[in-house]
Amino acid sequence: MKTLDAGLPKSDLGSHDLLPLSTQHVLNEPRLLYLQMALRFAHMIASGALKAAQRLPSVRDSATQIGVSAATVVQAVRYMEERGLVQPRPKAGYFVTPASQAKAADVVRQLSQPPGPAIKDNTRQALSPQATPIIASFAGYSPKDKDFFDGDRIRVALSRATRIRRHSLTEYTGDAGTLALRNAVALRALHLGCALKAEDIVITSGCINAVGMCLQTVTQPGDLVAVESPTFFGFLDLLESLNLKALALPTDARSGVSLPALQLALDTQPIKAVLLAPTLSNPLGSVMPLAQKRALARLIAQYKTPLIEDVVFNDLLATDARRKAVKAFDAEGWVMTCGSFSKTVSPGIRLGWVQAGRWSQAIATLKRVQGASTNAVLEYALADLLTQGSYEAHLRRLCALMKQRLSHARKLILASFPQGTRVAEPPAGYTLWVELPVGMDTMVLFSRCKQIGIIVGPGQLFCASQRYRHCLRLSFAGPWGAVEQAALAEVGRLACLLENGLQAPDTKVTQETTRTDLMCKDKVSAHDLW
Repeated sequence: MKTLDAGLPKSDLGSHDLLPLSTQHVLNEPRLLYLQMALRFAHMIASGALKAAQRLPSVRDSATQIGVSAATVVQAVRYMEERGLVQPRPKAGYFVTPASQAKAADVVRQLSQPPGPAIKDNTRQALSPQATPIIASFAGYSPKDKDFFDGDRIRVALSRATRIRRHSLTEYTGDAGTLALRNAVALRALHLGCALKAEDIVITSGCINAVGMCLQTVTQPGDLVAVESPTFFGFLDLLESLNLKALALPTDARSGVSLPALQLALDTQPIKAVLLAPTLSNPLGSVMPLAQKRALARLIAQYKTPLIEDVVFNDLLATDARRKAVKAFDAEGWVMTCGSFSKTVSPGIRLGWVQAGRWSQAIATLKRVQGASTNAVLEYALADLLTQGSYEAHLRRLCALMKQRLSHARKLILASFPQGTRVAEPPAGYTLWVELPVGMDTMVLFSRCKQIGIIVGPGQLFCASQRYRHCLRLSFAGPWGAVEQAALAEVGRLACLLENGLQAPDTKVTQETTRTDLMCKDKVSAHDLW
């Protein structure tokens, strides 16, 4: 809620006098702050200090009086809402529910019990996304804000496809996908500067599936693949699952991968493929200039080494000439272009595509052999959505919205994070790459944030070394309101405390920890980052 008017005098909420001696000790226990806040509110309701239909104090007033963050107060209120003690009213705030006094007494009894024993390091369940209610996530890059997409238009397209193409529900889809969607993709590719033939396009189950099939087609286990550094953690996981080795290439936050470094690597290393996102790379948000894209296409052709190009974010540069793909400069078929529309049409329609150049037929065969057929009804619906005249206007609105949001978030980060923090300035996209002062351990920061229901993306997950341990990838693809902005400021406050040594380091996170340890054990769940 944006503003919650006070329903009690401010002094009432900040006083311990409202609590009996039997529950005052809980406030001094090593319990999560939001539970302490919930106990305060619950006792007020149980004792009658807060009556049915009475409005709760505002988040800001509560945070100021008690000396906690606004995010902590919001988490406490949501905890009570889940237990039926309070309910929200649009543009009015939170109010005590009818007949909540008995429920509040139960909550007081539960929270008055001393905290249980410490959780063991190897207990993954307690550190799963469901263990602590998430109030704000800056980790996932998949769009989750309902303002990004036209849900009604998507539902109409799905309904129309089901009605008109109902026969497809009882038939297999062709190896490459429906011709309707392949034609729509070819049409959309014109905006990337690419003249693609529909018969050379293969529909896949998302962009990462397309990248995986490309890797399986042009490499063998043990081969070396050149990637950006830092790079999308999903690429690193995919390479590992295919028993491939990654060679990290230096990458500029503005202009992308270093071409001299790539040429040196091609000269000296047995590189079998190059995997890049030249436009709005993840996590940096870098955009390779057109001259460098042209040079990259020439370099790849010169060394006869396939380039797997991820263009999933290109359309977010709706009015920028740099939206053009490297594939636009590929005259010999060495570029394998992979994309999807999950970032611009709907994340729920998990369909991607690949135009693999000289390997197009091999990709179609691999899809058939693996039984990776896609849903025809979804394909027809997506083709419908892509060919509607309003799609380009939608892209321009989405691009403008994210530019404004990233600018606002960048200012908040620079104002609340430790002095010396540097923030990338991508022209579009959903994420910001943040470099904190060297020596800061963002895995410790991740742990501190997750304890209060805030998720961030530690930089160490985006490389195979310790190089980006002081960095964060922050995503703004979810809701962006007062709660999220307060949560972002809280991340900065916690980072400042860690830098100043006011919080003890996390002894469970050691320098020897690998990204596999972090992703697969009790540190970071992949669920948090998608």
